[in-house]
Amino acid sequence: MKVIHFIAGIDTTGGGTTEFMRLLSNALKGEIELIIATGASPNPIKLDDIKVSFFKFGLKQLPFLNKQFTAFIQQEKPDLVHINGIWSPENSIFQAAAQKLGIKVILSPHGMLEPWIMNNNPWKKKVAMVLYQRKAIRNADYLHATAAMEEKSIRGLGFINPLVTIPNFIDASEIKEVKVKYGSKKIIFISRIHPKKGIELLLEAWSTLDTLGWSLEIAGNGDQSYIDDLKKYLIDLDNVHFVGPQYGEKKWEFIKSADVMVLPTHSENFGIVVAESLAVGIPVLTTKGTPWEDLEKNNCGWWIELSVANLNKTLFEIINTEPNILMEKGRNGRKLIAEKYDVSVVGRDLIQLYNSI
Repeated sequence: MKVIHFIAGIDTTGGGTTEFMRLLSNALKGEIELIIATGASPNPIKLDDIKVSFFKFGLKQLPFLNKQFTAFIQQEKPDLVHINGIWSPENSIFQAAAQKLGIKVILSPHGMLEPWIMNNNPWKKKVAMVLYQRKAIRNADYLHATAAMEEKSIRGLGFINPLVTIPNFIDASEIKEVKVKYGSKKIIFISRIHPKKGIELLLEAWSTLDTLGWSLEIAGNGDQSYIDDLKKYLIDLDNVHFVGPQYGEKKWEFIKSADVMVLPTHSENFGIVVAESLAVGIPVLTTKGTPWEDLEKNNCGWWIELSVANLNKTLFEIINTEPNILMEKGRNGRKLIAEKYDVSVVGRDLIQLYNSI
């Protein structure tokens, strides 16, 4: 079987959807013939043994993309097309080109229909819905949600397409070492630095706590002016540090150095850093804007409504938790990932889905 995955970009700064494509290529390698079609960017991620075709995107190119995409699809002759993400007009153009050629399409919104996203720049979303996006979603042969929470959001917007829920995943085999010693008294944030992530609320909550002996390290990249604004919080916080993006082995070492990972996000369809942290053995504090109810069900973290007060209360609890309790939560998290979110489990579900269409 040959499947084309289309995504607007796979630049190293792309966040969760880019990481999804990297993991997906590893998961499906040898099982199906996978081709990725995407926009050109300065620093695309490296995908070994996967054919990647780059297209130039922009307003000037939009009128010509349908013809380019049609020619590309005709040349590759895929059995299926899988669209990753919405709002970029290129996604809907590629989908339309494939379906005009009689090829079935799966569409994964990747959390881009969640309430927080819909309410961010709402007029742009409304215009996009009218011009192309609603039609594209309705025309998809299948919709793919990554959690029950995302499925609820999709259905709440009136889309009745056939829908399958398959979680995102990680490749635990990439982890060379897991956490064994707790008590570092370090809490970390690792993700894209963006207003959606709730970092201002985290810093506000941290500033009112007695955190003597503890540290908070914030890793990731983002708009520099926004990062500079966040750093203004640090005038009175000498135990909070921005450490820049962490990639490859440095990322795993950084995660492993912590006692707890915190992701105070407003909205996340999955939150791959949650799974990565749990896989290393790091308990996680995140919000009900994510689908991570498993943190409480499996006693491997904290799942809260997002507010400064709730962050303050939970951080206080964490700071006063004994290392042996953190160790127990860490072990529970590793067990959860192995049983439910590892590529060996989820990859089979995706292949099963492709074969069923």
